[in-house]
Amino acid sequence: MPPAEIIRPHSPDSPLLPAATDEQLDYVAAVLDDIFRIPGTRIRFGLDAIIGLIPGIGDLFAGIASFAIVIAAWRRRVARVTLARMITNVLLETTLGAVPIVGDVFHVVWKANRRNFRLLMREKYRTGPATQTWRDWLFLLFVVIAVFLVVAVPLALLWWLFSVHR
Repeated sequence: MPPAEIIRPHSPDSPLLPAATDEQLDYVAAVLDDIFRIPGTRIRFGLDAIIGLIPGIGDLFAGIASFAIVIAAWRRRVARVTLARMITNVLLETTLGAVPIVGDVFHVVWKANRRNFRLLMREKYRTGPATQTWRDWLFLLFVVIAVFLVVAVPLALLWWLFSVHR
């Protein structure tokens, strides 16, 4: 077989990894984020929040399941900044979801899978140049600044405490 005809495993034409349809990905987002409803309210949640209740490994498994939509987006060759935003959505939900109680509420509120499905559909129906990628860049910039502050502020306070008490 000539090299030009080799089908790569991540290729949309690969028989090893059949492409997921929009309906299947919407179903994945629904099952993980909003298949259940608290009676008498408009609050919805999915298996992502339930699996996240298992201490230690629950959020890890939920995070792995959340990458189904990200992998589909990668195979569809969405813009890199959109893909980075999707990965950030999953990492943010997985990381903050690991915090007891607050993390469980965050799973119900953030809904990374539903967000990622909307981003995928936005890319699919986009016409012309990437008109909304500035929002993706802004979101990523905000997350980077927030992570920096979460790490830098406690370190600066520790440095200050130890330098003042010498």
